[in-house]
Amino acid sequence: MAPDTTARPLALITGASRGIGKVLALKLANRGVDVVVTYKKNAEMADETLREVRAAGADGIAVQLDVEQPESIDAVFATVRETYGKLDMFIASAAASAFKPVSQLKLHHLDRNYATNIRSFVLGAQAAAEIMPDGGRIVAITSYGSLRAFPTYASLGAAKAANEAYVKFMATEFGPRGITVNAVNGGLIDTDSLDYFYDSVPGMAPMQSVLEKIPLQRKGTADEVADAVDFLLSEKAGYITGQTLSVDGGLTVVAPPFWADTTSPLREAVFGGSDAS
Repeated sequence: MAPDTTARPLALITGASRGIGKVLALKLANRGVDVVVTYKKNAEMADETLREVRAAGADGIAVQLDVEQPESIDAVFATVRETYGKLDMFIASAAASAFKPVSQLKLHHLDRNYATNIRSFVLGAQAAAEIMPDGGRIVAITSYGSLRAFPTYASLGAAKAANEAYVKFMATEFGPRGITVNAVNGGLIDTDSLDYFYDSVPGMAPMQSVLEKIPLQRKGTADEVADAVDFLLSEKAGYITGQTLSVDGGLTVVAPPFWADTTSPLREAVFGGSDAS
């Protein structure tokens, strides 16, 4: 079925077939935004996302995208240009990396990390800005590894930090065109990616040992991250640009010694008990 190319806003989301990208696609659809659903391998999942987008009353297309390949990025934006003639929102959600200590990162790990997580965002933002004639929104989804160092996350964390730096430069350069550029930095968010990191990396610390040190003491949800992105894409955020919004339950504001590691009588001041008075 051909997409409806009426005057509804249009968003392109990388990695929209699952996780945070899919949740965001449906949120946007529910407020009348058409969605370009990109995927790398699983066309069936992308098609299902598109069906749900249409069921919500919006429209869109599903397009294969390998963010590691510049020609694939070019082809997707050419399709958007030919089909719609413009773009209103670009959200960089797709990411991948090798979870290894710095000493074990090989040349191919470094090259693929740069291509997949940094170069793809810059090329995508460049292409998006070219077809935002009436202004627009660009949002990068990053993670707390850009702010804090923890085991085996150096490669992806450094890439996310680079993206947040690019956000600032893009905001200053794209601002005169009416384009805002921001990032949403997620903490421990309940997705397949989080489960993979904590369950598949040999020797990784138990997730619970981390959760108990977060002020809100729980994982975040894909909905909560998508809500933050949706806000930055909305008219309410029209004067916000060059910023990184953390959605992490307070994870990046705490430091050792942690309240979770205290004992009586100090512990009761936060966790309650007869000694709290």
